[in-house]
Amino acid sequence: MTHPLYIFDLDETLINGDCAMIWNEFLVDKGIVTTPDFLEEDKRLMTLYSRGLMDMEDYLIFAMSPLKNIPTNQVEILIEECVNERILPLLFPEAKILIHQLKADNVDMIVISASVSFLVKIVAKNIGIKHAIGIDLKEKNGCYTRHILGVPSYREGKVSRLTEWLNGGDKTYSALHFYTDSINDLPLCLYADHTYLVNPCEQLAVYSKKKNWPILAWGSQ
Repeated sequence: MTHPLYIFDLDETLINGDCAMIWNEFLVDKGIVTTPDFLEEDKRLMTLYSRGLMDMEDYLIFAMSPLKNIPTNQVEILIEECVNERILPLLFPEAKILIHQLKADNVDMIVISASVSFLVKIVAKNIGIKHAIGIDLKEKNGCYTRHILGVPSYREGKVSRLTEWLNGGDKTYSALHFYTDSINDLPLCLYADHTYLVNPCEQLAVYSKKKNWPILAWGSQ
């Protein structure tokens, strides 16, 4: 009997949006962020990300500054509110159907994202996926810091983190199926046995013909 593993990028793959940007907009709307031009800077950095040019440490200096004095348990309460109100409604219908079918077939799934893990894990839980990997951050005095703990799940780091997770488990998978939209995930696309491109960026779409990776137009209907 075969045991495949289905691996999903999160932003613009399972959801029609970017959960980190949605979270930052939520923080502004809640009055937690009052810095002028915060969202404009967020958009600038995420434009760099979409081109495969963003420096993750620079991004975390920016994105984590509003949370430096908020206890982790309060952050998680805020995230639950944000996820339920703003992120879950953006789950692609095709993603919802696929997740439901894989759960019915007892197929293991994992989300691996370049967003911070305290956000990724709550989103994954709420869309019905048990396992999740994001960028882990060090904590200090009960609060999250901007400092990365271990290898960030970004670009080649996604392969490293996934490999670490696979080696630490008690299952051997027959095939790795990976879904993504981003050129940043090319290393994991090449590592997986089967890769599926969900509304891919132009840079990643170039590889669809070279590698015979199918393109999925989720949310087009």
